[in-house]
Amino acid sequence: MKPFAATVLAAALLAAPAAQAKGCLKGAAVGAVAGHVAHHHAILGAIVGCAVGHHLAAEKAKEQKAQQRQQAPQKAAGH
Repeated sequence: MKPFAATVLAAALLAAPAAQAKGCLKGAAVGAVAGHVAHHHAILGAIVGCAVGHHLAAEKAKEQKAQQRQQAPQKAAGH
């Protein structure tokens, strides 16, 4: 790995707080592989994959919260 690329990757990983890391590792792994296959851009792929993975994890969490909110009044009314 080139020194500059390693520095950029390390900075990106250290800059993201742990609370915002949901989905990042899986997305980064998939993005790195895809980037490597597409003309050896593994670092760029990992960074983009991390962002996409985090976005998808956040959307999934929103959907789960919405479902829980809808189910909570139904349980109270039925009980």
